[in-house]
Formats: sequence, C-alpha cells, structure tokens
Amino acid sequence: MKTGRWLIILAPALLGGGLALYFFLSFDLTHDHIVYLRADLGTLSLILGVLLSGLATLVFALLGWSGRIRLQASAAAAEDRRRFLRRLDHELKNPLTAIRAGLANLAELPSGEASREAMASVETQALRLSRLSADLRKLAELEVRLVEHSPVDVPAMLRDAFSMAQEQPGAAERHLNLSIPQAPWPLPNVRGDTDLLLLAVHNLLQNALKFSRPGDTLELRAFEDGTDIVIEVADTGPGIPEDEQSHVWEELYRGEAGRSIPGSGLGLALVRAIAERHNGRVNLRSRLGQGTVFSLRLPVG
Repeated sequence: MKTGRWLIILAPALLGGGLALYFFLSFDLTHDHIVYLRADLGTLSLILGVLLSGLATLVFALLGWSGRIRLQASAAAAEDRRRFLRRLDHELKNPLTAIRAGLANLAELPSGEASREAMASVETQALRLSRLSADLRKLAELEVRLVEHSPVDVPAMLRDAFSMAQEQPGAAERHLNLSIPQAPWPLPNVRGDTDLLLLAVHNLLQNALKFSRPGDTLELRAFEDGTDIVIEVADTGPGIPEDEQSHVWEELYRGEAGRSIPGSGLGLALVRAIAERHNGRVNLRSRLGQGTVFSLRLPVG
C-alpha cells in the first residue's frame, strides 16, 4: 500500500520534470525545428530513458524496503508466538506435574488427613488450570468479539469495581481508597462495553492486591485529561524493576516477584487487549520501594 502511493506520487513528478528539462534545453527561436526534429526526438528519448531507469531503480528499492519490513514484522510475530508457547508450556507443566504427583500419592496413602491434603492439592492445581484456560479463552475472544459502543457511566463502573475489590482476599489488610471527581462537573461517559471495562479495572485492582503487602495503600481514581478519561490504580507496594516494566503487559509474563504468587499471568494482557479494543491505551509508572501506578486511558464518548 505505501509503496504504491510513493509510485503514484513520484512517477508523474519524474516524468514531468524530465519533459520540462527537455523543452527548456531544446527551446531556441533560432533553430529550424523541422531540421532539428530528429535530433530533438533523440534527446527526448535519452532523457526519458534516464528517467525511467531512475524510476525503475527507485521502484526496486522501495519494493526491497517494503519486503524487508514485512520480513521483520513476520519474524517479530514468530518470535512472540514462540515466547508465548514457551511460557504456556511452563505454566501448564507445573500444575500437571503436581496433579500427577498428588494422584500417585492418593493411590498409596491410607484414607485420612494425608489423603485429604493430597486431594486438596490436586483440586488447587486443577482450579489453576481452569483459570488459565478461562483467561486464554477470554483473550482469544477479544480478538474477534464485536465490542459494544454504548455509553458507559464511568463513576458507576468504578464503584462496582471498587466494591468487588473490597471483597477480595487480603483487601481488609490494606487501605483501599476510591477517588472520583465531583466538581466542577462529573466525569463524562465513554463509549464501549461496560462488562469488558469493568473486567479491565477489576484486573488492575486484583493485580495491586496480589503484589502489595498488608498495611499498603491502594487507590482507584479517575480524572478527565483533554479528550480522554484516565483511570488509575495506584499502590504503595514494592514496585516493579525497570527491566521488567516493558514486559508486564505480555501474555503469561511473570517477573521475579510474581513467580511465587498464584495467577494465570494473563490479567494485565487482558487489560491491554480491552484498552486497544476501545481505542485506548495502557501505561505504568513504578519506583522500587515506593509503589506502582497502572493507567488505563480511554477516549471520551
């Protein structure tokens, strides 16, 4: 597409410039144009030949550049796919190994407390696989799902997400705050799918709860910024190392601190996908030892 546009622009310019140059060089009132017609045609053919050769060189250069861009994009996509499959293999291997070990122990253990513990371990890992499968399905559906474009009451949606967060494990041990501006005017609506946006905010809050510590402060806030609504989830947790910050939105990525914390590794990837389906974007700011701010930016409806 881009190569075609360049050719449409450059070809007439080159040919027109060549013709102009030819007439400028050959125009002379003292010449007998009938006598010099053959020579003039030869000059014109030479100029056009040079221009066409240059145009052909330009075409091949643009085609080669376009081909290299496509190859680079294809290679990057293939690498992303391989990285995702490696992470998926790791995420599946651990619970499956634990399930097999638990089942083997059940066959050898007598009925009693040890047997119940082994069964509980199997159930925990099966639940982990179920959550992973459900999140993978949600992520896949987002790529083809038709997103609603209905008015979304942002304050109401944030209050629902905040209420859900207050019921999560560990919420009572943290200080949760909700900040929604009321003056000089309330937040405007955005257009989108209320359920998906609620899921995105819920995932951000759940992520903050998991990676913060008892006694930390979590804040859900929103404000208007030009033509956008910005929703932020901030915490006073341990923060994210700088070398991990560019990867946290990737599918199944787990940083050093997250490897011992239960989860599917898809929560933030879902947030990013939901934002993109609403023509929005995500961002984070983090300082080690001080905390993290996750931002979801959405255009005003």
